Amino acid sequence: MSKKLPFAVAALCLLGQGAAMAHHSFAVFFDDKKQVKIHGAVTSFRFTNPHATIVLNATDGVSPTREWRVETNAPVVLQRRGWGRDSLKAGDVVTIDGWPSRDGKPYIRLRQATDAQGKPIGQSAFGTTDS
Repeated sequence: MSKKLPFAVAALCLLGQGAAMAHHSFAVFFDDKKQVKIHGAVTSFRFTNPHATIVLNATDGVSPTREWRVETNAPVVLQRRGWGRDSLKAGDVVTIDGWPSRDGKPYIRLRQATDAQGKPIGQSAFGTTDS
Protein backbone atom coordinates (compact mmCIF):
# COMPACT_ATOMS: atom_id res chain seq x y z
CA MET A 1 0.00 0.00 0.00
CA SER A 2 1.33 3.38 -0.94
CA LYS A 3 2.28 5.82 1.82
CA LYS A 4 0.58 8.58 -0.20
CA LEU A 5 -2.87 6.93 -0.09
CA PRO A 6 -3.77 8.01 3.48
CA PHE A 7 -2.82 11.59 2.63
CA ALA A 8 -4.91 11.50 -0.55
CA VAL A 9 -7.92 10.16 1.35
CA ALA A 10 -7.52 12.83 4.05
CA ALA A 11 -7.26 15.57 1.41
CA LEU A 12 -10.42 14.35 -0.35
CA CYS A 13 -12.30 14.28 2.95
CA LEU A 14 -11.27 17.83 3.75
CA LEU A 15 -12.14 19.10 0.27
CA GLY A 16 -15.50 17.31 0.29
CA GLN A 17 -16.47 18.98 3.56
CA GLY A 18 -17.05 22.34 1.92
CA ALA A 19 -19.38 20.89 -0.69
CA ALA A 20 -21.32 18.98 1.95
CA MET A 21 -21.70 22.08 4.12
CA ALA A 22 -22.82 24.19 1.15
CA HIS A 23 -25.89 22.02 0.64
CA HIS A 24 -28.20 22.36 3.61
CA SER A 25 -30.81 20.01 5.00
CA PHE A 26 -34.48 20.73 4.30
CA ALA A 27 -35.37 19.99 7.93
CA VAL A 28 -32.93 22.57 9.29
CA PHE A 29 -34.54 25.48 7.44
CA PHE A 30 -38.15 24.44 6.71
CA ASP A 31 -41.01 23.15 8.86
CA ASP A 32 -42.46 20.04 7.21
CA LYS A 33 -45.36 20.02 9.70
CA LYS A 34 -46.77 23.29 8.31
CA GLN A 35 -47.68 24.63 4.90
CA VAL A 36 -48.22 28.17 3.72
CA LYS A 37 -49.76 29.56 0.55
CA ILE A 38 -48.63 32.91 -0.79
CA HIS A 39 -49.99 34.92 -3.71
CA GLY A 40 -48.38 37.80 -5.52
CA ALA A 41 -46.30 39.21 -8.37
CA VAL A 42 -42.93 37.73 -9.30
CA THR A 43 -40.03 40.18 -9.16
CA SER A 44 -37.34 37.69 -10.19
CA PHE A 45 -36.76 34.05 -11.11
CA ARG A 46 -33.22 32.68 -10.97
CA PHE A 47 -32.92 29.33 -12.74
CA THR A 48 -29.46 28.58 -11.31
CA ASN A 49 -27.73 26.00 -9.13
CA PRO A 50 -27.79 24.83 -6.44
CA HIS A 51 -31.49 25.78 -6.14
CA ALA A 52 -33.56 27.95 -8.43
CA THR A 53 -35.21 30.83 -6.55
CA ILE A 54 -38.35 32.86 -7.00
CA VAL A 55 -38.73 36.28 -5.41
CA LEU A 56 -42.17 37.87 -5.25
CA ASN A 57 -44.14 40.60 -3.56
CA ALA A 58 -46.83 38.56 -1.95
CA THR A 59 -49.12 38.02 0.98
CA ASP A 60 -49.81 34.87 2.95
CA GLY A 61 -53.37 36.02 3.58
CA VAL A 62 -52.50 37.06 7.12
CA SER A 63 -49.55 39.44 6.81
CA PRO A 64 -49.42 42.53 4.58
CA THR A 65 -47.70 42.29 1.22
CA ARG A 66 -43.95 41.87 1.54
CA GLU A 67 -41.04 40.33 -0.33
CA TRP A 68 -40.99 36.53 -0.14
CA ARG A 69 -38.21 34.24 -1.30
CA VAL A 70 -39.05 30.76 -2.56
CA GLU A 71 -36.43 28.04 -2.75
CA THR A 72 -37.02 25.35 -5.37
CA ASN A 73 -35.14 22.27 -6.51
CA ALA A 74 -32.07 22.37 -8.72
CA PRO A 75 -32.76 23.40 -12.32
CA VAL A 76 -32.12 19.85 -13.58
CA VAL A 77 -34.88 18.54 -11.30
CA LEU A 78 -37.22 21.38 -12.28
CA GLN A 79 -36.64 20.63 -15.97
CA ARG A 80 -37.73 17.02 -15.40
CA ARG A 81 -40.91 18.46 -13.88
CA GLY A 82 -41.67 20.69 -16.86
CA TRP A 83 -40.05 23.96 -15.74
CA GLY A 84 -37.73 26.08 -17.85
CA ARG A 85 -35.86 29.37 -17.66
CA ASP A 86 -38.93 31.13 -19.05
CA SER A 87 -41.51 29.50 -16.76
CA LEU A 88 -41.74 32.72 -14.72
CA LYS A 89 -40.92 36.33 -15.46
CA ALA A 90 -41.16 39.58 -13.54
CA GLY A 91 -44.77 40.68 -13.26
CA ASP A 92 -46.31 37.19 -13.46
CA VAL A 93 -48.91 36.66 -10.76
CA VAL A 94 -48.55 33.29 -9.06
CA THR A 95 -49.69 31.32 -6.06
CA ILE A 96 -47.01 29.31 -4.28
CA ASP A 97 -47.76 26.49 -1.88
CA GLY A 98 -44.87 25.36 0.29
CA TRP A 99 -43.25 24.74 3.62
CA PRO A 100 -42.42 27.83 5.71
CA SER A 101 -39.04 28.66 7.18
CA ARG A 102 -38.54 27.65 10.78
CA ASP A 103 -37.33 31.13 11.77
CA GLY A 104 -40.51 32.93 10.66
CA LYS A 105 -38.87 34.84 7.82
CA PRO A 106 -40.79 35.22 4.53
CA TYR A 107 -38.93 32.28 3.00
CA ILE A 108 -40.51 29.02 1.86
CA ARG A 109 -39.65 25.81 0.06
CA LEU A 110 -41.71 25.24 -3.09
CA ARG A 111 -44.26 22.46 -3.09
CA GLN A 112 -46.44 23.66 -5.99
CA ALA A 113 -46.81 26.81 -8.08
CA THR A 114 -49.84 27.90 -10.06
CA ASP A 115 -50.30 30.77 -12.49
CA ALA A 116 -52.92 33.56 -12.28
CA GLN A 117 -55.53 31.27 -13.88
CA GLY A 118 -54.86 28.51 -11.32
CA LYS A 119 -53.00 26.29 -13.81
CA PRO A 120 -50.05 24.38 -12.27
CA ILE A 121 -46.59 25.45 -13.40
CA GLY A 122 -44.82 22.17 -14.11
CA GLN A 123 -45.40 19.20 -11.88
CA SER A 124 -45.42 19.29 -8.10
CA ALA A 125 -42.69 17.68 -6.02
CA PHE A 126 -44.99 14.66 -5.89
CA GLY A 127 -45.05 14.03 -9.64
CA THR A 128 -48.59 15.25 -10.27
CA THR A 129 -49.99 18.54 -11.45
CA ASP A 130 -52.28 18.63 -8.42
CA SER A 131 -51.47 20.70 -5.35
